[in-house]
Amino acid sequence: MTNDDSVEAGKPTLEAVGALAGVSRATVSRVINGYATVKPEMVDAVNAAVAQLRYVPNRAARSLVKRRTQMIAMVIPERTAEFFADPYFAEVIQGAAMYASSTDHTLTLLIESDADPEKTRRYLTDGNVDGALILSHHSSAPAYVELSDTVPMVFGVRPLEPTARPIHVVDVDNVQAAVAATRHLIDRGRTNIATIAGPLDTAAGIDRVDGWRAAIAHAGLEPGPLQAGTFTPASGAEAMQRLLDGGDRIDAVFAASAQMAAGALEVLRAHSIRVPYDIAITSIDNNYFSTSANPPLTTVDLDTANKGAVLVQTLLRLIGGDDVPPFTAVPTTLVERQSV
Repeated sequence: MTNDDSVEAGKPTLEAVGALAGVSRATVSRVINGYATVKPEMVDAVNAAVAQLRYVPNRAARSLVKRRTQMIAMVIPERTAEFFADPYFAEVIQGAAMYASSTDHTLTLLIESDADPEKTRRYLTDGNVDGALILSHHSSAPAYVELSDTVPMVFGVRPLEPTARPIHVVDVDNVQAAVAATRHLIDRGRTNIATIAGPLDTAAGIDRVDGWRAAIAHAGLEPGPLQAGTFTPASGAEAMQRLLDGGDRIDAVFAASAQMAAGALEVLRAHSIRVPYDIAITSIDNNYFSTSANPPLTTVDLDTANKGAVLVQTLLRLIGGDDVPPFTAVPTTLVERQSV
């Protein structure tokens, strides 16, 4: 197949130009948008590849680079009620806003419309912002990845399915966070460990189950029962009740979020089950729910405020044309309290 045939089969991309020229996508972007910092030999190579592939730059993307708005958007593709009830979003946004305040850019918050989600995407592509951060428990990557050639984007969660275009993600390693929380129970002598899982249509929910299973398998134990729900106290309470109703003899529970663990504690208290003596509990998220629980929860601190800052930092690097790795990991820390 000739190069012309491959071009006719689909519109050439920045990645294709970069591959032919032997440079990165970011370098192609800088050349196309007239940055003076690119070496002359790279400029020549990119221009030759552009001509050979007959690449036509996206005029909207060029406009964004040439005419900066000094605005970046934090997009929340979640239902409004869930957004306001979950402290995770507030902590990430606070960290992002504080970091943005130290730069020339202003952060604006967009909660995706339930009735008209396309309205948000139109706003992003109409030249209103220099870039966007996509933050959601439920990955809406497919809907936004298509815009990444026009608007620089960083995602706060890995997509569940592989994407056709390369994307940039800033997140914690949820598998390792769950391993740490579960291993802490094992190290304290617990052998029948159940889990209250998060929603299994989210990357975090799936990864935390994988981490729970991995830690138990590494210790040579059999996994206890699993009950899944949503990242809410009520859901955690319902899942804990189902675990008790199942009749399995368990001595520990790993809950996928502090909110779920707080709900589970209420059920255990109602059944006169002592924590940590009868059943120990660990969770993920170090927030109000973990510190105000009775007893306070041993949990994995996801450093969500720092995640917000790293999201903005990564996006500003993309806007500036820097090479950015596809995944940036935010460190986590186990915090020991009285639930174990």
